Amino acid sequence: MDLRLGVGGPPTSAEKAAVDAVLGDPESSWLGGERTAAGGHIARGGHSARAQRHLLLPALQAVQASSGWVTPGALDYVCTRLTIPPAEAYGVAAFYSLLRTEPAATTVVHVCDDIACRCQGAEALCAEMEKRFGPPSEPGDTRAVSWVRSPCLGRCEQGSAALIQRAGQSPEMLSIAPASVAKIEHALGNGNGSKPLLDPTSPVRTDPAHRRLLRQVDVANPGSLSSYRAHGGYQMLRRALDMGPQGIIREIKEANLLGRGGAAFPTGLKWESVANNPVRPHYFICNADESEPGTFKDRVLIERDPFGVVEALTIAGYATGAERGYIYIRGEYPEAAERLCEAIEQARTQGLLGASIMGSEFHFDIELHRGAGAYIAGEETALFNSIEGHRPEPRNKPPFPTQAGLFAKPTGVNNVETLANVLEILRIGGAAFAELGTPTSTGTRLFCVSGCVERPGLYELEFGATLGELIAMAGGVSGGRPLQTVLLGGAAGSFVGPAALGTPLTFESVRAIGATLGSGVVLVLDDTIDVTDILRRIAQFFRDESCGQCVPCRVGTVRQEELLARMISRRPLGSPERELALLMDIGGVMRDASICGLGQTAAAAVQSAVSLGLIGGPSDGDRVAQQ
Repeated sequence: MDLRLGVGGPPTSAEKAAVDAVLGDPESSWLGGERTAAGGHIARGGHSARAQRHLLLPALQAVQASSGWVTPGALDYVCTRLTIPPAEAYGVAAFYSLLRTEPAATTVVHVCDDIACRCQGAEALCAEMEKRFGPPSEPGDTRAVSWVRSPCLGRCEQGSAALIQRAGQSPEMLSIAPASVAKIEHALGNGNGSKPLLDPTSPVRTDPAHRRLLRQVDVANPGSLSSYRAHGGYQMLRRALDMGPQGIIREIKEANLLGRGGAAFPTGLKWESVANNPVRPHYFICNADESEPGTFKDRVLIERDPFGVVEALTIAGYATGAERGYIYIRGEYPEAAERLCEAIEQARTQGLLGASIMGSEFHFDIELHRGAGAYIAGEETALFNSIEGHRPEPRNKPPFPTQAGLFAKPTGVNNVETLANVLEILRIGGAAFAELGTPTSTGTRLFCVSGCVERPGLYELEFGATLGELIAMAGGVSGGRPLQTVLLGGAAGSFVGPAALGTPLTFESVRAIGATLGSGVVLVLDDTIDVTDILRRIAQFFRDESCGQCVPCRVGTVRQEELLARMISRRPLGSPERELALLMDIGGVMRDASICGLGQTAAAAVQSAVSLGLIGGPSDGDRVAQQ
């Protein structure tokens, strides 16, 4: 693509209308409008146009939805409207997997072949897709319908998943789970058929009497604000307004709430740091870019309790002195995004967002921002860049987000599960919350159980229950087969063996065995699963998702995948022992020298598998052959 401004040709009328729907009508010919006599003498744009840089990704998404790819003419028009160099805008568009920068099919089917779905026959589904639709799409593929292999789509409890991305006059995105070629063909032939394409069964397996974070799930109607309020919704916001910001933060600190996104940072300290910063304005972001393979808890909360997410984010904004909040939701969650849009609009209509909330002097509103397919955008500083209209590459720290985050202003960031805890803390009080679990792991935790279990789904447990107890609640290993290993924490987590079944699921106990709770993934693998295949998919995932900004991660993830391929094919460079030592060295460099969590944890699963003897042993090939 020629990245000089003015050589892309004009956009189509549909592309121009799609961009204008996001940016508004152009004010002058300098910004793509009609040429007038005054336009030849007065230039408009500059700072005012660049102040809309945060609309770059939504504008590119609008073009993608209109044409099926970001055409040169449309890119040129977007750059003219926002006064952005074409090379910068192209760099943003090329970063995301749901945007295409070369001619493509107007309908693309994304078929998940990630770790959880691989345990349930994803390769067989991909083989059937190839028979029906031909080989996976390559750049420049202009078939009417094409398909691609996809990383995790966040429906791991349902065994298989697909996402249909359709462009044109009536663009749409549809999720399918469990997925099959018949269901996909039905959706392609019947247009909007999202509801029958999803299993309506609740993924929540915990008994209602023992739910805290999931209290409203399957009780209140997720599409009705009145139903939510009838079941106690927005009582905690009223309580928060009565307590005041300092009172809220005091309760959060007394509860000893640790973040549930993986880093386990004390939530009260983060909120206090934002609240005390004299720089204004403040922002608060709900990070719903849930892309860790094997994770689906945030999706369930959003789809089945969207008003709870909005209420909790509003409380967070009040406590930290923010007047604007953002929910950044991953692009592969169309149903969840629709739920949030409806919830935000209803809350705004009823005076629960906007000016003078509940008759108070508190003003707060929420903006929903959709991602476009980038795992690294879940890293908080990469998320800031994505919202601001830049490539979602992590920033160096310091400064930390509480000092200079979104738009270089003090910013609080928590994921959906962490915010759900806030409602429970205000309901029962920080001291009572701290009595749940253990002294250093307080409250309850959501676990995403998938793989080879009888009852995969979302489980809420007090910290302290053992791994074996959780798997037993899920019905045990499917068919009573022997347990081979469990992946804790997702692709960035660690494998543990049967000896770890007695380990309490707490931050401190899991850390003591060299593992992590991460995002709450519990992927159970029985003795029929080829672990080397799972490891290779994890290595491929990190190779694809590395932003490429720092050398240890950019090079290390590629070398890790290459080395695994050599070991699995039994073609080592030198002895197997030398290859294993090199593999551990690569992991060590990534862990110690990468600038963000992706590179620092990209080798964790592989190194834990080596430590358990799941790969690299003399009988490895024989075991796989027997399976």
